[in-house]
Amino acid sequence: MHFMKRSFNYFVVLFLLFSSAFSQTEIDTLLLKNSFNYGKSAAVFGGSVSVIPASDSAKILWEKYLGMTITNFGVGGAGFSSLQGKKTIPQQVDEAGVFDIYILWASTNDYTNNRAIGTYTDYTEFDNYDEKKLTTQAGGINYCIKKIYEINPQAVIYFFTSSKAFNDRGAYDPFHPQGMVHYVEMQKMICELHGLPVLDQFLLGGFNIYNKDLFYHDPIHMNVLGYKKIGELQVSFLAFQ
Repeated sequence: MHFMKRSFNYFVVLFLLFSSAFSQTEIDTLLLKNSFNYGKSAAVFGGSVSVIPASDSAKILWEKYLGMTITNFGVGGAGFSSLQGKKTIPQQVDEAGVFDIYILWASTNDYTNNRAIGTYTDYTEFDNYDEKKLTTQAGGINYCIKKIYEINPQAVIYFFTSSKAFNDRGAYDPFHPQGMVHYVEMQKMICELHGLPVLDQFLLGGFNIYNKDLFYHDPIHMNVLGYKKIGELQVSFLAFQ
């Protein structure tokens, strides 16, 4: 019930933001300039899905509607596992300074490269921060969260889950026994552990086998139209926090 209520609220905000029934002035007055996140600086970490040129069509909406200043740290091929990418997401976080908001935008790379999912306790106080667990997706996520709070104890952290991909059935089928949904579920479990708001892009993104050719330019990466669609969802999420 709690999940359904929050999902409903996101879509109400989406309607307010992008319906022609509201003028820009009314939107600003009713919602956006009163958002906690309005005018904040944001650091974004992830793989190619967070940084390719088409992704700017999502971030432009953050700037337009929320007045955010965005710094991209994402690198193509990066994942949370310490084994994934020339510059992993934890390594990106290592280079970050102080921002108002930190957004961990999960890629598909840990899934597509068969990196271990791990458990939600990997690299936490529960295993005494066992560095051997940094090879798992879970360990890498927990490292990022811990490191961000070391950089900025007042940090606000948001998590965008992996979106659906169409390179194989497991990348979009939520009931596949070895599918990416299990990586997404672990992402959400860790956010629950740390009390972090999470946007489930896998579930709420609205992408499927029938509309992928409209919104994706290859099996993994969205096109400009796809990023505009996901960007509207991201704005509603960020405005609602």
